[in-house]
Amino acid sequence: MSARAYRTHSEEETVAFGEALAARLPARATILLIGNLGAGKTTLAKGIVKGLGAADPEEVSSPTFTLIHEYGEDRKVYHVDLYRIERPREAASLGLEELLERDSVVLIEWGERFPELWPADRIEIRLDRIDDDTREILVAGLAE
Repeated sequence: MSARAYRTHSEEETVAFGEALAARLPARATILLIGNLGAGKTTLAKGIVKGLGAADPEEVSSPTFTLIHEYGEDRKVYHVDLYRIERPREAASLGLEELLERDSVVLIEWGERFPELWPADRIEIRLDRIDDDTREILVAGLAE
């Protein structure tokens, strides 16, 4: 899986990058958002959700405690956070398999912990915090 690197220099740029990225996504996509706490996974998700026309960025929050947020009417986006999940069996019990079969975009934070659950054609986006404002973003699995 080849990857392409990008940099953003503010939260606003990260949201805008996500919005632009959304325009390149297929109708059905599984996207793993990978990075440490504070790397910008939810910020990028805000841009993707906005770019897909599913919700405004201020409506998007991390589903750390609810585990899954659903956005959109016509084009559904599911935002999943597996931070609090410890075993693949627990993750599978959330109904993720059913979500992945829908014509929707599924954004999964901390999904790298359970690689066996995801389709081979997934998109992986790794975010690294360079400093307070700067993020390096590596996108793999997305057609040019």
